[in-house]
Amino acid sequence: MINGDYYWSKRGQVLEQKYIALIDCDCFFVSCERTLNPDLNGKAVCVTSGERGCVIARSKEAKEMGIPMGHPLFMAKRDYPNCIYICANHANYGEISYRVMSILREFSPTVEVYSIDEAFVDLTGLAKLYKKNYYNLAQYIREAILDKTGIPVSIGISRTKSLAKLASDKSKSSDKHICIAGRCGISKLLKNTYIDEVWGIGRRLSPKLRGHGIKTAYDYVQKNDVWIKSHFGKVGLELKYELMGNLINKVTNERALPKSISDSRAFGEFSSDLNYIKNELMIHIHAACRKLRKSGCKCGTIGVMLRTKDFKVYYDKVNTERQVNFEFEISQEAFQLLEHLYNPQIIYRSVGIVLENFHTADCEQLGLFDENQLNEKSENLAKSIDKLESKFGRNIVKTGFTNKEIAPKQEFIINSSE
Repeated sequence: MINGDYYWSKRGQVLEQKYIALIDCDCFFVSCERTLNPDLNGKAVCVTSGERGCVIARSKEAKEMGIPMGHPLFMAKRDYPNCIYICANHANYGEISYRVMSILREFSPTVEVYSIDEAFVDLTGLAKLYKKNYYNLAQYIREAILDKTGIPVSIGISRTKSLAKLASDKSKSSDKHICIAGRCGISKLLKNTYIDEVWGIGRRLSPKLRGHGIKTAYDYVQKNDVWIKSHFGKVGLELKYELMGNLINKVTNERALPKSISDSRAFGEFSSDLNYIKNELMIHIHAACRKLRKSGCKCGTIGVMLRTKDFKVYYDKVNTERQVNFEFEISQEAFQLLEHLYNPQIIYRSVGIVLENFHTADCEQLGLFDENQLNEKSENLAKSIDKLESKFGRNIVKTGFTNKEIAPKQEFIINSSE
């Protein structure tokens, strides 16, 4: 039986049920490209990871053509020549994503950004504020995002994050791109959802569940607590109650630190030139540092990846003495890793940077013998770069180096042509 308007918390307190929405941008990367080039509307479009990469996003028209996700670009062009292929521009996607999330925060003070194109929003009480029911409120939000950014979204609303996610998935096949699963609609939603469609289950656990006769989400919630906890632990039991409409995981404004930040792209031409590879790596370091600073954190682990022409990957990483988020500090370690991995006899297709082990920038522990004045200057310089790029555009300030020493001397170049 699905619970009603209230449920009992672990402390025995009765808590009011929430109305949680998941806003999911439709074909986000493709939609971003269409806002920049309206001529792409209604056409089969695929966004690729690079000129020698693979398909990472597809328009509805491209999906109908049968182009699979992850299809290598050279094969996609051969098999589906009538599709338009565009290399991803993640900087633009990030800016558009920020605008979408800012609009959501205008509606609700509680917005949890789940990914670049998804966010959970607590809509509880907003129906009265806007004098609209939740369906009309979802339409209002959808129209606001479309008008201000050009990005179409699908919206699912229900009592928990897990149910909102299921409702959002169902909304993509509806005409209005909105699906609401209220108290009376939860059972129907669960019965129409295969178990491998449940958020957190996926393809890995679904065969095991099917082996126990669990084919739908409704079958899952019918299992008793003891059985679920013995097979899938506390997380599995919490999932059951979320699917029953009991709010276990609240929507929160607190941003979780990313597990890693990486940046990589295939070269324009295969190369074994160390200077060329270093210049490409510096571009990726700058992009990764910008993401790092935007997240308000610093990293303690730096990794470098080299991919050969034949797709073999070489990777190495190092832990830093202190947390860093500035290009020059990161590049010093990254270039040493690159020179360790590099072999002049090998032809490479790409290089990349991977940053890990994050801490918030305002919680950094300073060392007794650190050059704190120099560190402060580096941080101020980094902030100046970010301000210039915010005002004049990405890559208005470029970093370079002269490869005359073991530790390269680096310099800033103002790109006045942009």
